[in-house]
Amino acid sequence: MDRTEKLFKEITEVPGISGYESEVRRVMRKHLEPVAVIEQDRMGSIIGVQRGSAEAPRVMLAGHMDEVGFLVKLITKQGFIKFLTVGGWWDQVVLAQRVTVLTRNGEVPGVVGAKPPHLLQPEERKKVLQLKDMYIDVGATSKTDVEAMGVRPGDPVIPVCPFTIMSNSKSYMAKAWDNRVGCALTIQALEQLAETDHPNTVYGVGTVQEEVGLRGARTSAHAVSPDVGIILEVGIAGDVPGMKEEESAEKLGAGPVLLVYDASMIPNLDLRNLAMDTAKEMGINLQFDAMQRGGTDAGTIHIHGEGVPCVVLGVPSRHIHSHASIIHRSDYDDALRLVVELVKRLDAETVAGLTR
Repeated sequence: MDRTEKLFKEITEVPGISGYESEVRRVMRKHLEPVAVIEQDRMGSIIGVQRGSAEAPRVMLAGHMDEVGFLVKLITKQGFIKFLTVGGWWDQVVLAQRVTVLTRNGEVPGVVGAKPPHLLQPEERKKVLQLKDMYIDVGATSKTDVEAMGVRPGDPVIPVCPFTIMSNSKSYMAKAWDNRVGCALTIQALEQLAETDHPNTVYGVGTVQEEVGLRGARTSAHAVSPDVGIILEVGIAGDVPGMKEEESAEKLGAGPVLLVYDASMIPNLDLRNLAMDTAKEMGINLQFDAMQRGGTDAGTIHIHGEGVPCVVLGVPSRHIHSHASIIHRSDYDDALRLVVELVKRLDAETVAGLTR
């Protein structure tokens, strides 16, 4: 594995559902400390401050650390765990998947189960199984058995999917690309910017609790008070069976994506144009998408204070908000090149011009 692949493995395999991002923060701190001064807000978002040739403008790169997952709700007398979802899940992708319960005594492996198909009535087979009818089986036979493992209500439950380099060597499968890909971009952008001049101060931020309401973006924006924001995310690839181009035109291997609209933010027009022009000059194929439901950390960051010009750049990903999703290396590499070059162009005059 090369350096980027080692980072991908490290940062995707650590657990970090919303509200429990400490292991992801530890990884980001390790990689950011050599190139930035580390700060942290009281919600847990990590902020790497890298000063260039000027104190301002303050450029915020933000990728959220949290992934979707589950929480222990209660333990039944028979020794099964009923659970809550953390973040958005589609019921059908949860059943029969492996999970890990993180307890005070360590990791407890389990699997999501439900009533066996042999015992279902014909009319039951036609229905979509709901989350309320599922449970986590940790191999126990009683509530006492589960409690002896250290499991308690409120313990986080993490999807299981090791980082995997796929057979074409260009695609990567892992859990939590949403949004460890943004965290990796933040880390590697600051590493590259440390080796060159940039006319600003860059704040590389790993935010918390994005999947449950953009909460860390609010507190970290207050801490940074940025002049401009570049939010680093995954995109929703539409190159899979059943998807129409008007639903998502993103394709794996066709370049990074720029969101022209999402339900939480309309990007700053001049910043969007600058990103588009920069990509064209660099020979980077830039894809475009719009998300009519859902949002990103930009939804909170862009309304901080008197307003912050923002744009969302991402890496297309298949199967987000499931146990395993897939990205393409060339999309990531081009996204990184674009982010670094865009930051280098955000001097005081350019940033002032974004809101004229």
